[in-house]
Amino acid sequence: MSRIERIWSFLKRPRVAWLFLMGESGALVLAWTLRRLPIALDPLLYGQLQITSGLLALIIGASALVRFRGTRDRLPLILACGFAIVGVSLISSSLIAFRIADSDISLRDPMTWVIGRTFLAILLVSALAVERRLPTARNPGREMIVVLIIVVLATVLLSILHSRLPNNLVVNTRGPFPRFGNLFPAGLFLLATVGYHRRLKHTTSPFDRSLYVTAGLNVACCLAASQSEHRLDAPFALAEILQFSSYAVLLGGALLDNVHLFENVRQLAVSDPLTGLANYRRLVDAVEAEIQRSRRTGRSFSLLLFDLDGLKKINDNYGHLVGSRALCRVADVLLVNSRSIDTVARYGGDEFALILPETEKNAAYEVVRRICHSVASDRELPPISVSAGIAAYAQDGGTVEALVGAADQALYRSKGRNIRKLSAAM
Repeated sequence: MSRIERIWSFLKRPRVAWLFLMGESGALVLAWTLRRLPIALDPLLYGQLQITSGLLALIIGASALVRFRGTRDRLPLILACGFAIVGVSLISSSLIAFRIADSDISLRDPMTWVIGRTFLAILLVSALAVERRLPTARNPGREMIVVLIIVVLATVLLSILHSRLPNNLVVNTRGPFPRFGNLFPAGLFLLATVGYHRRLKHTTSPFDRSLYVTAGLNVACCLAASQSEHRLDAPFALAEILQFSSYAVLLGGALLDNVHLFENVRQLAVSDPLTGLANYRRLVDAVEAEIQRSRRTGRSFSLLLFDLDGLKKINDNYGHLVGSRALCRVADVLLVNSRSIDTVARYGGDEFALILPETEKNAAYEVVRRICHSVASDRELPPISVSAGIAAYAQDGGTVEALVGAADQALYRSKGRNIRKLSAAM
């Protein structure tokens, strides 16, 4: 499918098309109306907006780099290097732009405006193309250096090209689009908007959604800038505000996405990858927390250990996939038969633990009977059973090590009987 066909298929969607066309047309009409107003953007405010936009771009680059380090996807790598250059160029241009007093130069786009817009548009489109062909980085460190060099060279080339353009091409106050050059990045941003909208079929993270919105805002930004007749006039002020808004939206999406990423990493650090239960580290923390609470309240709690009987025989006779499924079956039974305040964990290879807050040993025995019966009643093949051991605070120990040791001893006292029963069944 050609690019024109992709854009057309994007615009054929009623709700998306109408919202998009109304937004872009509204920005263009508003900018055209502002051309007639004798309003100019205060140079100091312009400099502050440029510096703030540059800082936002640098933070976006850093957030994209964090995402790349976590996923090794090439798209955030390209965006990270690109936004770093955009941020530096925005900050540097804001510091030197108002030292130029030559009236002829003042007719041109404010330092690096079209360069920055065109560069960002090419960056967004290139990231889509790279993701489609080579989505994952094989050597992250080397590729970071290569992409950064390419981005810097592209920026230099665009700067040289823009400096050689004649003024009457950059600014033509007699035409319907005084700054006609801004329509070129607007077209690229339109292509990027279509591409990032299509990506939402496969990925819907906050970062990906913000990329789509950012591309659309930059279309409106370039259309508004195309109506600017004089440096820092009202249409350009509108374009500057839209540019700042696009960076703010993308930064919000990137930060929200990183929050989700860190939460996933935290969850992986305290959970078992096979069963989804808490892992040994989380189990120890939970037992210590219950010990501290029991010392304050004077109420006991129980620690239950379960062992899947005959896991080695299941693996030998049916394969490791069936053995893994057997572990998950036990985990499901434990979750179904536990309360929201209980902690269910995978203690070891074929061992599980269940912490029962404010539960005496007699009540814990009833929980063990119910769980063992539920596991044995599972009709899925092969048949499985579990052995169990119970320890209660402070009856069987006052520390984590003492409680785990007591429950472990009780577990292995009951394990032999269940193994003999399971061998007879198999």
